[in-house]
Amino acid sequence: MHRFAIKYLFFIFVLICLPGLANAQKAKKELESKKKKLQDDIQYLNGLIAKTTDSKQASLGKLTAVSRRISLQEQLIETVSKEIDMIQEQISASNDTIGVMEVKLGDLKKEYARMVVDAYKTEKGYNKLSFIFASKDFEQAALRMRYLQQYQEYRHRQAIMIDSSSKDIGRKVTVMQATKDEKKQLLESEQAEQNNLATEKNEQQKMYNQLKGQEKQYRKELKEKEKASQKLDNEIKKLVEEEIRKSNISTTKTTTKTNSSKPLELKLTPEGQALSQNFANNKGKLPWPVVEGVITRPFGIYSPMPGITMDNDGVDIATSKGAIARSVFDGTVSYVSEDPEYGQVIIIRHGDFFTVYRHLKDVFVKIGDKVKTKQTLGSISYDEQNQITDIELEIWKGQNKLDPQDWLFVKD
Repeated sequence: MHRFAIKYLFFIFVLICLPGLANAQKAKKELESKKKKLQDDIQYLNGLIAKTTDSKQASLGKLTAVSRRISLQEQLIETVSKEIDMIQEQISASNDTIGVMEVKLGDLKKEYARMVVDAYKTEKGYNKLSFIFASKDFEQAALRMRYLQQYQEYRHRQAIMIDSSSKDIGRKVTVMQATKDEKKQLLESEQAEQNNLATEKNEQQKMYNQLKGQEKQYRKELKEKEKASQKLDNEIKKLVEEEIRKSNISTTKTTTKTNSSKPLELKLTPEGQALSQNFANNKGKLPWPVVEGVITRPFGIYSPMPGITMDNDGVDIATSKGAIARSVFDGTVSYVSEDPEYGQVIIIRHGDFFTVYRHLKDVFVKIGDKVKTKQTLGSISYDEQNQITDIELEIWKGQNKLDPQDWLFVKD
């Protein structure tokens, strides 16, 4: 009865712990996936930096790439640290489990030893046959025979349980040792990444020192870029307003003036509504505008170098020289123009969403063209001065800018 109670309690324990174990495994896989993505991005950036025309020459583009690599390195260290903490929790849980199993095994061995001693004492005093023949009648003899048989079977089961428990502990110890080895490797990996981070920060400082004398020139260039960006923003707003005007063609000028304080809204056709809804449903699933690349400048406020800040309308994605830009979703080309600062610019409409592609060299589409997801739009220009090939992607909903990083697909 005691044995069945132990099994029942163990079964309840497994049912309680199983969801926690499943969650722990899921969290571990997520960390491993994130670590792999960070390592891939760092490796890709290393390749881009190594392919610059002169690896010894500092440039704002290289500084941006190195700064981004440092940011990824810090995220990688944090991820590895979380992995180490999780493995330490597993080791602690394994130690507790092995402790409980060893206590149980000790109890089984003590009970088995007691039975062996009892059996020895019994057999020393008289043999089994005498014990049976000493019965008062046949019924008692049969009971004694059954008792001796059951006692022998019980001893046999106890021996099997001892052997099974010993093997279980052995397997658990083997698993725990493998977990400890994994932790050791992660600790070594973390230390290596810390060393890499220190080296990269030194490289960043050296590049900054080289570029510091050109800070005034960079400030001037960035100011011109801001002006160009604002000009393009105005173009996009005008484009949206024109689309609204077309969709509200039946609205009178008086009504338009009266409601000028209200937010501008596109009146979409059923087809446009479906396209817009489909675009919205693909948040976090949109393909990247390049086959391979890594984000070097995030959406919003960022600092290309100490003392200088910029407001990015989208995300800048560094890619290999000669790379091709592609559409992130089905839509219609609404705008194609050339800008002195941003090269060729394409705007594609997807219902009431708009995607903007900057830094193009050659364009393969024209206004009015229907494009499909991943369709080639043009080649991406190479910035000789900053030694970088990158495309800026923006996503707008009406006249509101959105963070493209929330919309692009990230591998699990």
